[in-house]
Amino acid sequence: MEIIEFDRWRPSADDPRKLEYAGQRTAEEVFQELKHRLEGTGYLPDEYFLLRDEWENGQEIPRDAGLFCTVDYGASEGVYVDVYLKWYDKTQEKSVTESFIVGKTLGENGNDLDRMFLTASAITKAVHGDHATHTRYMKIGGVEDDVGGRVVHLSQQEEKVVIAALVEQRERQEEAMSQTEQLLRRMTGSITAYMDTVGQRPLHISGYDKAVLAIRDGELPAFLELYPKVLEAHAGDLLVEAAGRPGAVGRSMTRSLLDDVEQFPEAAYSAACQKAIDINDPQKVSALLANAADRVADLSPSFHGEMACYAWADHRHIAREIIKQCSDEQIAAAPPHLLEQFAMDKDWRTMSMLVEKGISGGSSAERTLHMLTYEGRDSWMAEELLQKRMWVGVNDYHALHACMENGAVDVAKLLLDQGMDLDQYKEWAKRQSHGLRCDDTLASLEEHWAGLQTQAQEQGQDQGEGPDSVAGGATMGGMTLG
Repeated sequence: MEIIEFDRWRPSADDPRKLEYAGQRTAEEVFQELKHRLEGTGYLPDEYFLLRDEWENGQEIPRDAGLFCTVDYGASEGVYVDVYLKWYDKTQEKSVTESFIVGKTLGENGNDLDRMFLTASAITKAVHGDHATHTRYMKIGGVEDDVGGRVVHLSQQEEKVVIAALVEQRERQEEAMSQTEQLLRRMTGSITAYMDTVGQRPLHISGYDKAVLAIRDGELPAFLELYPKVLEAHAGDLLVEAAGRPGAVGRSMTRSLLDDVEQFPEAAYSAACQKAIDINDPQKVSALLANAADRVADLSPSFHGEMACYAWADHRHIAREIIKQCSDEQIAAAPPHLLEQFAMDKDWRTMSMLVEKGISGGSSAERTLHMLTYEGRDSWMAEELLQKRMWVGVNDYHALHACMENGAVDVAKLLLDQGMDLDQYKEWAKRQSHGLRCDDTLASLEEHWAGLQTQAQEQGQDQGEGPDSVAGGATMGGMTLG
């Protein structure tokens, strides 16, 4: 496999045959590529493998940075692999070393320690390569052969795979496919490299299987050759696989499928978008969503909103970008709990954007208002959101009750101003098991409600109608208006 580069390069404008430096890759993109490699070879730590917080949010890898790993037992339990970046800071005129990634396995015996050292080795080789001699130091006659053999650590499940293959002499073991792929990648670098070396197809895999393996190995030329032959039957499955492949190679594979396939099933397209969100690739997510209307027949109006809801769980920044790109119609059709999610974070800017674009509070209005009015700290947010645009149904008495319970008088008054009926609310409250509060909050609302009724009656009289007129009237706030 190709090494994971920290630098980005592009064809020179003066001479397309040459490459020129185009900046540094983000730490998140490098992390996702490393995680993908470890998962593909079975070396991903079983407890966690996490990027340090300070490298998130688009932080770039410093130029000329090097990477190294350490492995050791933890203070309480488990074995840890720590990944560091080291570079020379010209402004401070000194070398800087910072923690980059940390991984942990819960086991703490000798085998667990050995396996974590192999994880560290796999990380180092992914970044620096594993050639015995670099090209710049090539000896006469070519690069020397590596005659030292190969260190392979097998888990209990992988041992069973090897034993079963030797004993039963099976050409295909469907239930053990993932472990078999990991072993082949670990021993040869990639499935396609194995095929080139041995000259035969491992497990007699199909054309679709080979295309999937090319995606997982990140071998773009092999993928471009293989995927057109299996598009008719597997377009959706390939899109999901390509969308989950990190880095520029994964984006190129995804782009090729979008260019060549006119229509995908919505379920497959949704799964592809979620895969792109999972690997924290905003660029790929944006491209998929921008093409969704053209690539999915009868796309659900709520599709974009659902993707924003999904992204909120682990990738808030992607959720915000999706919302920014959505039209008013797409936000109006979004699941109501999207507003509730950002209310949990007290994210005023995003909530404001959602309300301005016409989101409905729906069944989530009660919980949203409860979170914003609880203890009164953030009631101003609820007030300003309601003043921007109505997002609570006029018959949603649960929402008004949440304001009553939290003593949010000003917010409750806005609900009455915008059409909610206090008399009908009190009738509703009597039928509820929690009953009706009789305190200063209710007294204040009743006074405000009486003022609204008086104002409505005066407006009706100004239009030349008597106070008892009902002909052609319309009801507002319990009164009959012309």
